[in-house]
Parts: sequence; structure tokens; C-alpha cells
Amino acid sequence: MSTHFRPPNLAVTTIGLSLATFMQVLDTTIANVSLPTIAGNLGVSNDQSTWVITSFAVSMAIALPLTGFLTRRFGEVKLFVWCTLLFSFTSFMCGVSQSMGMLLLFRALQGAVAGPMYPITQSLLIGTYPNEKRGMALALLSMVTVVAPIAGPILGGWITDNYSWPWIFFINVPIGIFASVVVANQLRGKTERLERPRVDYVGLVTLIVGVGALQIVLDKGNDEDWFNSQFIVITSIVSAVALAVFLIWELTDKDPIVDLKLFRHRNFTAGTLALILAYAAFFSISLLVPLWLQQNLGYTSTWAGFATAPLGIIPVLLTFFVGKYAMRTDLRMLAAASFVVMGATCFMRSSFYLQIDFYHVAIVQLWQGLGVALFFMPTLTILLSDLQTNEIAAGSGLATFLRTLGGSFAASITTLMWTRRAVSHHEQLAEQINPFNPAAQTALQQYGHGSLQRGASALNGIITQQGFQIAFNEILHALGWIFLSLIVVIWLAKPPFTPKAGASSSGGH
Repeated sequence: MSTHFRPPNLAVTTIGLSLATFMQVLDTTIANVSLPTIAGNLGVSNDQSTWVITSFAVSMAIALPLTGFLTRRFGEVKLFVWCTLLFSFTSFMCGVSQSMGMLLLFRALQGAVAGPMYPITQSLLIGTYPNEKRGMALALLSMVTVVAPIAGPILGGWITDNYSWPWIFFINVPIGIFASVVVANQLRGKTERLERPRVDYVGLVTLIVGVGALQIVLDKGNDEDWFNSQFIVITSIVSAVALAVFLIWELTDKDPIVDLKLFRHRNFTAGTLALILAYAAFFSISLLVPLWLQQNLGYTSTWAGFATAPLGIIPVLLTFFVGKYAMRTDLRMLAAASFVVMGATCFMRSSFYLQIDFYHVAIVQLWQGLGVALFFMPTLTILLSDLQTNEIAAGSGLATFLRTLGGSFAASITTLMWTRRAVSHHEQLAEQINPFNPAAQTALQQYGHGSLQRGASALNGIITQQGFQIAFNEILHALGWIFLSLIVVIWLAKPPFTPKAGASSSGGH
């Protein structure tokens, strides 16, 4: 691998790789705003419809750490092309699904083939760009990572409102086919050293059982009343045992399917920890804000998409500068600045109220974009900075796996906390309303136009909304503090953050 592989056309290769990643990352959020419609069409409850997101996230999370193993076995180019083609096929099958069961099955398969796509794209970009342009390649990829989840809800909302939800999956088919043909053509001559690593079945099975069971606990906990349910208790025990066996086995096995020894690198550990926690908090906001806009403020999916979209403006404008100049500064400063901005926007949202206008929601999203622009590239560069060449695909896969898992944890915990807190606020607010309170009597008469029963139901609706609003404000306040605490975490990394001289699997001769 000493000679640097140059594709016939670097720009075309970059477009092919970026398009595939864009499509894959887009699919983590495109279904978010369409869930109520999908639930209605397939005749399931809103709670059950969240499995459309979860099934994709779980199988993607399980497939991600296997990236290192799969690239050694099949080679990066071949794995990328096959994953992208299968992604198109499973997307088509999601679109033609007639039942929730069928949709979930293909959504899970779609997640499984999506897993390796992002880490391989990262590794292929690093491998085809010369060393001095690496920062640019990573910045470009981070822009795709930021813009796609934002475009997701807008595209998803627009497609659902104007066509029908299956089209959110059908649009992947031509993109995927185009990207895989382009990459296969451009990278045809790339030589790769293949191995036949033995399959670590114990690691694989304990990973699938542990992560799968954990995700089921997080998703079903709320419906089943957590540990009062025998099902949840048993699933939790299964998950804990499987994950414990997985950890012990992977640390002692000589050819583990997930290389946990990567955590011996200080920067990889600090960078990955900051990535997981910041992404989890960021994911909570991305999930909660559109939900709140639709549920509390009565926005349509399209308008909820428009209100959250300004998040992508600053990252797009700044990508080039971050890629070009970031390496001249201390990357920890950039990451810390990002956490300050993200924390500040959370504190702003914690004072939102039910009558807030579109402009204020959008302007806070715009400012949060500054935090996002300064987050991905510095954090990714820090965590990859002390890995050896042959560890980059595995390290990128492991970090992305933990980041994805952090996101799905955050999704479950945030929706749980929001509902729980809203219920408890509802109880506190409703305590004042009783037949013996003259003010309450007057209000009931007023809201019900003389009918107490109509008045009670109208008032109950208002109290419910207020309860959700107070809960929303509390969660965002807490997220603000989480962001600020991450400044300490990122400062545990130590410069230099430039790739090691030996880490140019492809640099020089």
C-alpha cells in the first residue's frame, strides 16, 4: 500500500462516495416526520411506529463495529459497492411494504447494509486524498453528515404531504445505483490486501443479543412500565449478561470481531467519548424540536421541517474554511467553542413557550448550526489522530457505532423523560381544578360555553399542552449543561492532532 492510489477523477469519486453517504445518513431521519402518516396507513399506534427508526438504528449499530472485519475479508471497494446496491434494494422493499412487520423487516436489513457505508467512505476518502488535503476530505464528509439529517425531515415532510410515504424510500434507488456504479468504476484499480480472518462467533452473537436486547428495553420500557414488567426485567438481564460476556471475550480474544484495544489510544478515547455524548445530546434536540412543533404548536410535517432547517446553513458556508484552516488552530478550542454554542442554544430553547413564533424557533436553529459546523471535523480528527494506518477503518467503525448507539439511547430516554415529566406536570397543574374552587368553576363554564363537561375537556387539553411545554423546557435546560460539561472531556486529548507520519497508508512512496 505504499504507492498512493489516484482514481481517474478525484472529483467524480468524491461525488459518488458523498452521495452514498448522504443517502444513508438521510435515511436515519427522513422517516421521523412521516411516522404519524405511516402509523395511520399501516394501522398501528404512534408508539409502535417509532420502531421504523429503531429497527434501522439497532441493526446499523450492530453492523458498524463489524466494518473492520468485513473490510479485511472483502476489501473496502467491493464492500462499499455491495452495501450501496443492497441499500437501494432494501429501500425499494421498504416502499412496497404492505404491513408494519414487513416494513420493519426491510428497515432492519436496510440498517444492516447501511452500517459499514460511512466508515468505509471515511477510509476511502482518506486513502484517495493526499495527506495535506485530508482535513478537507474529512470536513466535506462532516458537511454531508450534518446536512443530510436536516434535509431528511424537510424532504420527508414534503414527500409525505405531497405524494405518499413510500416515496421517502423509493428516492434512494436511483441514487444508490448511480453511486455504486461511479465508485466501482473509479476505484477499479485500487489494490487491497485481503485476509481471511476467522469469524469470532462468540463476539458476534453476544454483540447482536446484547445491543438488540438493550434497544428493546429502551424502546418498550415506557409502554411496559419499566421494571414492573417481567418482560423488561428478563430482557435487561439478557442484555447485561450478553454485553458483559462480549466485553470480556473481545478483550481476551486474539482476533476479536470488535477491536476494543483501540481505547489504549488517549485521543481516540477522549475524542470518542466527546463524540458520543455530544451527538446523543444533539440527536435529542433533533428529535424533540420537530415533535414539539407538531404536537404542541400544531405545525405540519413540512413546516416543522422548514423551522428546523436553518441548522444546515452555517455548516455549509463554513465547511471549506474549517477544512482549510482548522489544522492551524488547537482543535480542542474549536470543539470547546462548539459545545459553548450548542449549550447556549439549549438554554435559549428552555425559555420557549406555546405562543412562540416561527422566526424565533428558526433563528435558534440557525445559531445551533455554528456549533455543529465546529463540532464534527475537529472531533473526528482528534479521535483518528493517534490511530495506526491499519486501525483507521476499525476505529472509524467503532466510533460511529458508539455514536449511533448514543443517538438511539438518547431518542428513547428523551421521549421517555418528555412524557414522564409532562404527566407529572399535568397532575400538579390539574390539582387546582376541583368543584370547590370558584375560579376553576368560572373557567370551566367559560371554556365549555356553559357546559361543565365540555369545559373540563377543553381545559384538560390546555393543561396537557402546558405540561408538555414545561417538560420540553426542563429537558433543554439539562441538555445545555451536558454540552458545557463536554469541554472538560475534549480537553483530555493531547496534541499533536495531525495524522502520524506512518499513518499515511497512502501518503508518499
